[in-house]
Amino acid sequence: MSSIVDALYELKYHPFEYGSYLASFYTAIDESENNLLLAPLVIPLCSHPIFGKKILGAVFGDKKQSSIWSIFDDRTKLYDLQERVDAFQTLTEQCIQFCLINDWLSVSEQNLSLRVCDGSDSNFTSQKTSEKLGRLFSGHSVVEIYAFLGVKPR
Repeated sequence: MSSIVDALYELKYHPFEYGSYLASFYTAIDESENNLLLAPLVIPLCSHPIFGKKILGAVFGDKKQSSIWSIFDDRTKLYDLQERVDAFQTLTEQCIQFCLINDWLSVSEQNLSLRVCDGSDSNFTSQKTSEKLGRLFSGHSVVEIYAFLGVKPR
């Protein structure tokens, strides 16, 4: 029975689908030191049943600007985020490898950061939720984001 559950899980959560989430996130986030450490948050937040919708509804403009404080205002709903981060860790690693192989992202070893490859053929499907999460996280340090969300990096 567990092999059936494992097969269904892999059908739903595989790097071919979720690699575009990471690539879209890193197209929108400001380049910063240690931004590689933000990758484990992307899939758990964007696929979260509550926060995925709230992130997608984030507004960016002159008159009204969403922030991590307005999107994640009810921190009681983040109770399962650490479990989700841990559960999606392997998928996140596979997605990073997939993005690197397809030249969607490149790694800067000096800064421990990921960035979109220059002149890469962006043949991934842009994920609006991930792009908006990248914009929400821009301007905040990795430590600040993890502390605010109450998650410990692994």
